[in-house]
Amino acid sequence: MNHHHRQTLHALFAHPISANIAMGDVASVLSHLGAEIDNRHKARIGVTLHGHTAVFHTPHHHLAKDDVAQLRKFLVSCGVDPARDYPL
Repeated sequence: MNHHHRQTLHALFAHPISANIAMGDVASVLSHLGAEIDNRHKARIGVTLHGHTAVFHTPHHHLAKDDVAQLRKFLVSCGVDPARDYPL
């Protein structure tokens, strides 16, 4: 995982929640983690990672804080821990 991917992953878990994370960067991190991403209807993507599946809204620019919180919960349920697995 390169440094940019690590920064994006840590930004998803940062406190307070960041509202300045680009969806393209998140999709790149998810792909690097091994997720299968498929496009859905009306600006949504389906993400399958480690046997867990979720559907997320894909904004044109940056993720809203609610979307970041939803992604964070999904990654935790998949067993992703950036501090342990991908330290900066």
